[in-house]
Amino acid sequence: MTAHSDTRPHVVILGGGFGGLYAAMRLKRAPVRVTVVDRHNHHLFQPLLYQVATATLSPSDIASPLRGILGRYGISVLLAEATGIDVASKKVLLADGELSYDFLIVATGATHSYFGHDEWARFAPGLKTIEDAVEIRRQVLLAFEQAEREPDAARRRELLTFVIVGGGATGVELAGALSEISRHALVRDFQNIDPTQARILLVEGAQHLLPTYPESLSIRARQSLEKLGVEVRTGVRVTQIDETGVYIGEEHIRAHTKLWAAGVAASPVARSLGVQLDRAGRVPVTPELHLPSRKEVFIIGDLALVQDKGKPVPGVAPAAMQEGKHAAENILRQLKNQPMTPFSYWDRGTFSVIGRGSAVGIALERFKMSGYLAWLAWLFIHILFLIGFRSKVAVLVNWAYSYLAFRRSARIITGGVPLMKQPLGTAAVPVPATALGAASEAREPQPAPRPGAP
Repeated sequence: MTAHSDTRPHVVILGGGFGGLYAAMRLKRAPVRVTVVDRHNHHLFQPLLYQVATATLSPSDIASPLRGILGRYGISVLLAEATGIDVASKKVLLADGELSYDFLIVATGATHSYFGHDEWARFAPGLKTIEDAVEIRRQVLLAFEQAEREPDAARRRELLTFVIVGGGATGVELAGALSEISRHALVRDFQNIDPTQARILLVEGAQHLLPTYPESLSIRARQSLEKLGVEVRTGVRVTQIDETGVYIGEEHIRAHTKLWAAGVAASPVARSLGVQLDRAGRVPVTPELHLPSRKEVFIIGDLALVQDKGKPVPGVAPAAMQEGKHAAENILRQLKNQPMTPFSYWDRGTFSVIGRGSAVGIALERFKMSGYLAWLAWLFIHILFLIGFRSKVAVLVNWAYSYLAFRRSARIITGGVPLMKQPLGTAAVPVPATALGAASEAREPQPAPRPGAP
């Protein structure tokens, strides 16, 4: 980066998610120069990604350009990928350069964790970005399209089997939405298959779904999912995933679509900080949210391991928002030679939606809610935190339409058209117009040999 003539202290924020965005907004009128660095040009409302993946919302409904949000306040936005941090030289290392800072806020979030089995990623995509959501939507809708043309009953069952690994909030929400697609949105769209016969299987290693919730709410979530036709298995672990399906212990389940919602790991940029990380790759920070040895480097969001009231602050969007604002305020306090203040998390509520008009959650850390009332609370909280007035209106209108008419307004398939009788798990390839209707003679794969459980 070229030298800048502005002599104000330079605050660099890595990540344009909830934490980074709220930190930048808190500094918009402060006597500092702010640069936000992100490898995407948009802020993403991640809690609604599953709505894109299940064809309820379009990507533009839950994403807003960072320049459109921040540019009006004179905040610089840099489209670049941070590869590391040199804390001794006060520089952020980019894939194509470097950037000096006086204060740094690291809010690079988390990525997928396959618990040492990264080879599973090609068969079971996770859900963290818009690209992930669009690819999952594509796989799900293509499964129904391929089943419509498949004459073999056994293969149709495989095409209409969806396995979701992980019974946390993302897994529960995906399972409920997939069930509603098959039983309502697509029920009249096909002539040769019955979409209501799709098998949705949700697998969780813990004894209950939503392990961080009270047991009573976990049980209600399971009951609601089973009413939707979702097959729930808890207390069991997936030991292998391949192109033909998944292994649950010794049992092999043939499935065309496998989705990963089982684990996350902190952004790898944390490894360059030179500090001891926890098992999930998070950075232990002081109560003021900075590195113990570097008062100018703040870590927030999913990347931070911070204690509050004797327990770790959860890696959820409301916590990242509050941490972003607090880190910015502590920077301003340092500039005024005032002591920094410790962070305290105000938990307004945590909710997981299960299906149309159904959710479970806890409001203000004490009020357990389920059913329609919890769904209304979830709806209000998510609309409230959407960035941009247009997004709020568009999402509310789309949700209302989907809710009242059981429709999915974003059922768009992008990418190549797969060949018929293509082996499960093989990437789709574009088919020339002159070749449409031609059949491939590819042989169906056999299950991979059962490996030993890890």
